[in-house]
Amino acid sequence: MTDTVTTALLSRVAQALERLAPAPVKPGDLGRADAYVWTPAGGEGSAGEGGDLAAVKKVSRIELNLLKGIDDNRDLLLANTRHFAGGLPANNALLWGARGMGKSSLIKAVHALVNRELGRADKKERKLALVEIHRADIPTLPALLHILRRDKRSFILFCDDLSFDGSDSSYKSLKAVLEGGLEGRPENVIFYATSNRRHLMAREMIDNETSTAINPSEAVDEKVSLSDRFGLWLGFHACDQDVYFAIVTAYAKKFKLRIAADRLLAEANEWSVTRGARSGRVAWQFIQDLAGKQGKKIG
Repeated sequence: MTDTVTTALLSRVAQALERLAPAPVKPGDLGRADAYVWTPAGGEGSAGEGGDLAAVKKVSRIELNLLKGIDDNRDLLLANTRHFAGGLPANNALLWGARGMGKSSLIKAVHALVNRELGRADKKERKLALVEIHRADIPTLPALLHILRRDKRSFILFCDDLSFDGSDSSYKSLKAVLEGGLEGRPENVIFYATSNRRHLMAREMIDNETSTAINPSEAVDEKVSLSDRFGLWLGFHACDQDVYFAIVTAYAKKFKLRIAADRLLAEANEWSVTRGARSGRVAWQFIQDLAGKQGKKIG
């Protein structure tokens, strides 16, 4: 009798857990959203099979023409994305460098522009979808690619602030997905990542290998070879005052903020001094503060 009650109780618990868990996404069930966020089965960081692709109704993005001081990077990423959207060969891209200089904003802005171009060319069926995957979920990439591989559309996988520390070995799974493995990267998928580190590894993580490994050069090569899987490297560097002022001026004009030009620059400069840095992010924070004082909504 006790065994029967226990079995029935366990069955009800299992059914409840199934109702709480997201239903696995099947190939072809993605709908037509422009952007998604990937959550593996079992939650963030889980290594379980399957998962959920939640559609994003409105992507938080900045228009491409508002991103100043990164013209060369803009042109290179835009060309690479256009090639990919047109079914031509294209490279995985690593956007690395200074904080707040528009790395993730550039990816989202380029995605939006290329989709508008496809729409104007009456190629809506070929529109790109942007899929964000969190750093902790990198080990579940194979499950995600299994879903995307059989969809008719093309996908940009986007991982913001990608880096690896300490004994974290999940970078090996990313290496296999990008260029290795039997199946390799699907033709309809490309991987764009941002990072503050050029080689995605902490410097001490690489240096430690030289003191502990029997063959130091091989150990270091193992660490830095991950970034080699990205055919397109785009470096972002801290902006000077002229670029910072250009960003602030473009934002103020875009959102029709009422302020004299000299006062705008003086206040923007004071704002950057209090933050101890100049960047696109600092400029955006200043503009938000200024718009709030004027009672205007932006974004």
